Amino acid sequence: MTNPAPHSNRADLRIDAGWIIPVQPAASVLTGHSLLVRDGRIAALLPSAEADAWDCRERRRLPGHVLIPGLINLHTHAAMSLLRGYADDLPLMDWLNHHIWPAESRHGSHDFVRDGTLLACLEMLAGGITCFNDMYFFAEGAVEAATQAGMRIAAGMILVDFPTGYAADTDGYLQKGLAMRDAHADNPLATFCLAPHAPYTVGDRGLEKIMTYAEQLDLPIHIHLHETKDELRQSIEQYGVRPLARLKSLGMLTPGLIAVHGVHLNDLEIGWLASHGCHVAHCPASNLKLGSGFAPVTKLLAEGVNVGIGTDGAASNNRLDMLGELRLAALLAKGVSGDPAALPATKALEMATLAGARALGLEQEIGSLEVGKQADIVAIDMAAPGSLPCYDPLSDLVYSVGREQVSHVWVGGEARVENGVCRNLDRQEILRVAGKWKSLISRG
Repeated sequence: MTNPAPHSNRADLRIDAGWIIPVQPAASVLTGHSLLVRDGRIAALLPSAEADAWDCRERRRLPGHVLIPGLINLHTHAAMSLLRGYADDLPLMDWLNHHIWPAESRHGSHDFVRDGTLLACLEMLAGGITCFNDMYFFAEGAVEAATQAGMRIAAGMILVDFPTGYAADTDGYLQKGLAMRDAHADNPLATFCLAPHAPYTVGDRGLEKIMTYAEQLDLPIHIHLHETKDELRQSIEQYGVRPLARLKSLGMLTPGLIAVHGVHLNDLEIGWLASHGCHVAHCPASNLKLGSGFAPVTKLLAEGVNVGIGTDGAASNNRLDMLGELRLAALLAKGVSGDPAALPATKALEMATLAGARALGLEQEIGSLEVGKQADIVAIDMAAPGSLPCYDPLSDLVYSVGREQVSHVWVGGEARVENGVCRNLDRQEILRVAGKWKSLISRG
């Protein structure tokens, strides 16, 4: 892990931190070490005395900070930041059918998505999120915003069975998604997922087409699944089986499947997910806010299912705060299981980083601080009163730290947040535009 390539002791950036938590190897905490970046990738992790032999163009000394990999938000609808607080304290289907979908039909557009995603990126980057897996209409606007912010996006090629301002039918949705993917094929910050919204909004024909494209293009499938009891009831009434069984019959349980929420899973279904190498995006705050229930995270992990963490959209959370989510995930697992050792801090951090990368097929590039990987790095100031005294930085990171303690963020070795300020984004302009959208949406 610490040996650089022999041909050069040159680095573009050296970061000296109080602690480095690389995530891989698990539970490892390095003290007295430096991280070296060259050409956007991690060139070495060395004891600081050995790093002195390197020629470094820039050096950052952060003795009171911990370095971690960039956080990966495995499920969100970034543009819905413009609908934050618009219709709170309602059940999911009431919230969707009578409030969110009507608002989206009135206001959904490329500009809405770009502006809403810029607001989300401003929030996410400042909280240490460097990559997000998005699902929304007009996804080209989300890619545009993420690229402007300088953060990574896994853009969802969305599919629903009803017409919207974005597309009229199944073929239209898929054609637009594929065209977006082609247009951004050379964008180093963008990858793509097929994103059928949910089993209750996409019929068998649409799901079969999704499977065809997934196999041909080797793309993940990002779908809401087993979120509420109503979803299960409707599926049994319409199809005679629960949603996961229906997906299984269509051949959709593959290592490319990212099942979002997975709240209502029985032991048989957990076994199916495990045996087929599927992934789950756990969204603890959204599950609580919408009254969906408690996902069986400890059972999923015990069976070997890869579980990442997502915020969901700001309309149902209402914060895009991955540090808050990983803390909540750990506490809920303990409370639901009655076991204080369930989901320890080291596993919670892995879920928010490497597990998300694994679900997106990006584990060779991001998700941990390892030599050769992209230099997606977050520095967190541990000198805040709520984090002291610091006996165990890994434990403090999960149970004590708040996102306001994020001081620096690098994506591919490029500084995106410096002393808490997003470098690529005009904060005042983004907030001004968000205010304009609020006025427009409030008028109906």
